[in-house]
Amino acid sequence: MSTRGPYSHVDALPEVVPVFPLTGVILLPGVRLPLNVFEPRYLAMVDAALAGDRVIGMIQPAVNGAEEDTPDPDLSRVGCLGRLSAFSETEDGRYLITLTGVCRFAVAEEAEVGTPFRQVRPDWAHYAGDLDAAPEPDLDRRRLFGALEAYLERKSLEVDWESLEGAGAEALVNTLAVMLPLGAREKQGLVLAETLNQRAQLLLTLLEMDRARGGGDDPEAPLQ
Repeated sequence: MSTRGPYSHVDALPEVVPVFPLTGVILLPGVRLPLNVFEPRYLAMVDAALAGDRVIGMIQPAVNGAEEDTPDPDLSRVGCLGRLSAFSETEDGRYLITLTGVCRFAVAEEAEVGTPFRQVRPDWAHYAGDLDAAPEPDLDRRRLFGALEAYLERKSLEVDWESLEGAGAEALVNTLAVMLPLGAREKQGLVLAETLNQRAQLLLTLLEMDRARGGGDDPEAPLQ
């Protein structure tokens, strides 16, 4: 049974998707991601999404050492479609939106468009399983929460432990992967994890590696 809103089958997914490239920001199925949109071309993208399919693809610029501050950096090869599930406008013209993750995609090619924002033709085939509830992962919650508690303490962060402890495995793993302030390479590694079980194990490994190296950057973190 589908858990992704109106998208019950891969054939229902769009053939062209506007994309929002942000370093260090990812989306995964089932996760709600709040975003503050203020750049003109992305305000236009939200307007177009509201008038159309109400979807936006979240994707990182390529995590390959290339220049990321250019107007149109290379894109990572895998992103995630988000459904625009909440929207409000501020008095100063910004949009506060929430995207709910639907399904990952590989970038088949970038579409030639006249819009100020970029669009891609996604290949959904490899990630069609994202539309279904994921099998329960082999997750040691006590070990994960222990590593998470140490990580949060080092970063001086707080979380709603009651909500985390009551969350299902898929929501727990994907939400932590999206919301924790991990590096861009680490984030992309979590997007690329083939299964929820692999993502859970990678997340635990990253948290424990961070503890082992004292919270510093890891030059050998997973690549895009």
